[in-house]
Amino acid sequence: MSTIRDASLAPLGQKRIDWVKDFMPVLGGIERAFAREQPLHGLRIALSIHLEAKTAYLALVLQGGGAQVCATGSNPLSTKDDICAALAAQGVEVHAWFGATQEEYSEHIRRTLEFCPHIIIDDGGDLVAMLIGSHPQYAKDLIGGCEETTTGVHRLRGLHRAGKLPFPMIAVNDASSKRLFDNHHGTGQSVWDAILSATNNMVSGRTVVVAGYGHCGSGIAKRGQGLGAQVIITEVDPHRALTAAMDGFRVLRMEEAAPLGDIFITATGCKDVITRRHFEAMRHNAILANAGHFDVEINKNELRALCSRVETRKPFIEGYRLRDGRVLNVLADGRLVNVVAGNGHPADIMDMSFALQALCARYLARQPLEPGLYEVPPAIDREVALLKAAALGLGLDALTPAQQAYLEGDI
Repeated sequence: MSTIRDASLAPLGQKRIDWVKDFMPVLGGIERAFAREQPLHGLRIALSIHLEAKTAYLALVLQGGGAQVCATGSNPLSTKDDICAALAAQGVEVHAWFGATQEEYSEHIRRTLEFCPHIIIDDGGDLVAMLIGSHPQYAKDLIGGCEETTTGVHRLRGLHRAGKLPFPMIAVNDASSKRLFDNHHGTGQSVWDAILSATNNMVSGRTVVVAGYGHCGSGIAKRGQGLGAQVIITEVDPHRALTAAMDGFRVLRMEEAAPLGDIFITATGCKDVITRRHFEAMRHNAILANAGHFDVEINKNELRALCSRVETRKPFIEGYRLRDGRVLNVLADGRLVNVVAGNGHPADIMDMSFALQALCARYLARQPLEPGLYEVPPAIDREVALLKAAALGLGLDALTPAQQAYLEGDI
C-alpha cells in the first residue's frame, strides 16, 4: 500500500506525465519495445528519484516492461504530491510526500526497500546507503542497480575502493549520453530557470561565481555568460581550471571571488565550498544557490552563526541578516535549486538519461554481474545517442568497413 499525501491529486499529476511523454521520444520508443518484449517480467524494481513528471514516466515504462515498481523521492522538497498520486493510481507503490521530515524521509526509503527489489535505481545513493548500512536483509533478491548522479557515483566509488559494495551497480551518470547532455545542458538551463523564477532579477551585468567546472558547472557558466553576466569560476582541479580559463572565464580562489560576486552557484558535489570566511566578505544581497545533490556545499550552520535573524523573504528565498546589516539570500534552503525552486531538467534532455536507466535495467535482468561498480555498456550508450539523433532528424554519416577497421586498430 502506498504512503502518499492526497490521492485526489492523481488527475493533475497524470496531465503532467502525459505532457512530458510528448517530449521524450527515445524513452517512448523503449516503452513500446518493453510492452512487446516484457524484459522485466517478474522483477521488482525500487526507485529513489526526484518524484516529478519525467521520472514518473520512467517508472511507468519499467512497469510496462513487466516489472512491479516501488518508488520514493530522493529529495523531500522536489517531490510532487500530484505525481505521487498519479503513480499510485496506476499501480506503482509510492512512499513519499512533499516536505517530509528527515525521519519521514528515512522511513519512506525503508518502506521502498522492504519491497525486497531485484533491481534498484538510485539518485544520490540513499537506497544503497540504507541497504548496506542498516537493512541488508532487504537485498536478499538484489541482482544489481543503477546510479543517476555524480554525487551518488562518488559514494559508490568510495564503497567499491573499500571493498564494501556487495552487489553490482552501473554508473549511469558517467555515460556520455548522460554527462555530456543532462549534466551540461540540462543542469545549465534548469538551474538558471529556477534562479530567475525565484528571484525575478536581471542576470545581465551581474557577476556570477560558479564553484566547480565539471559538466554541470560548465553548463551553468556558459548560460550565465549567455545571459550577460560576468562569470568567475572557482576550481580545485588544475585541468578543469585550465579548461575554464581557455573557455574565456576568469578563474579565482573562492576567497578572491567572494567580495566580487552577486550570484554564487555551487556545483562541486563536495561539502563546505562556501563557508564563514566567504560569507564575511560577500556583498549585501548576494544570492547563493546550490546545484549539487546534497545541501552541504553552502555551510548554513556557519552562516546562521553570523546572523541576527533569518527570515523568509519570498518563496524559496531565506534572507540571512548578518549583524553588520548585510543580508545574504539562500535559495531553496541550500538544496538542489533546480528541482526545489524549479521544475528540474527539461523533458527532452532527460529523455536520454532515463532511456539509459531503462536499458541498463534490462541489461541487469539479462546479464548476471559480480559485485562492483560498472560503466554503462558502450553499446547501450551509443544506442541511446543514435536514437536521440534520429529523433532530432540529424544526418549522420555511417562508417565504412575500412574506417571501422581503422578505428579499431585492425589496419
